Amino acid sequence: MTNNVAFLKETMIRAPVPQNDAVAPEPGDGFVNTPYVQDITERALAYLQVGYPVHFAGPAGTGKTTLAFHVAAQLKRSVMLIHGDDEFGSSDLVGKDSGYRKSRVIDNYIHSVVKTEEQMNTVWADNRLTVACQKGFTLIYDEFTRSRPEANNAFLSVLEEKILNLPRLRNFGQGYLQVHPDFRAIFTSNPEEYAGTHKTQDAIMDRLITITLNHFDFDTEVQVTMAKSGLGKQDAEVVVTIVRKMRSIGVNNHRPTIRACIAIGKILSYMGGPASKDNPNFRKICRDVLNVDTAKVTRAGEPLIQRKIDATIDDL
Repeated sequence: MTNNVAFLKETMIRAPVPQNDAVAPEPGDGFVNTPYVQDITERALAYLQVGYPVHFAGPAGTGKTTLAFHVAAQLKRSVMLIHGDDEFGSSDLVGKDSGYRKSRVIDNYIHSVVKTEEQMNTVWADNRLTVACQKGFTLIYDEFTRSRPEANNAFLSVLEEKILNLPRLRNFGQGYLQVHPDFRAIFTSNPEEYAGTHKTQDAIMDRLITITLNHFDFDTEVQVTMAKSGLGKQDAEVVVTIVRKMRSIGVNNHRPTIRACIAIGKILSYMGGPASKDNPNFRKICRDVLNVDTAKVTRAGEPLIQRKIDATIDDL
């Protein structure tokens, strides 16, 4: 009698989470590296090399995220990027049970006997903080104060004791992870009064070295405008001067930002003509771009922004 042999194993995986979505940042051709930028970069790199996480804090338009990537590129390590989100929980940083794996074995070694075994296990997927700590990547946590404070508790032990506590659901390895010695972290945040931001724990802030950023100096704004829009230096200086003057009007001196300079420069380059009061297109572009970005100023119920813009252009 010949034994019939049949052996079948089925495996099913539901909803796995990608674990290796790191990027390798490289300085772009249009990156402007003025003395202002170089000074910040060198300070940040020194703090990171010593082992401290760096926190770029400042209003929108001050280049926090760009500087974070620029500094990370100097470390020559892969980068994990996280964007702060109010819906975040700790599992969005560390990892979570993302599905299940089901296995079934049918054993028909003896033709008259069929043996079936089924096994179902949860599928654990490490998230970006865990992967970065394990592999020694650089973590950029952009606008981290948009996440609720309790979601960021995992960073407390990571930044101080260099240990990441892991949930018991993680069915392999130990309940903690020793942070790779090459792991580095760069945080960015907007001021607390910005919509959608949270006040973070003092315990986390005490572990960070905060570099407070403001608007670039005049020369850097001119260089950035030229690089991003294609304007010549003279026209770029006119655009930057107007934007900086409008920034001093009203109660919100953070706007308009460098983004307004870039927008005016790009549109002017496309439409043609100089940055001059004799160019009607230039005046219209400034009105349209700066009308929203500038703090509202009124007199007798009438908005004065366009008058201010025109007066600023004429003064030049």
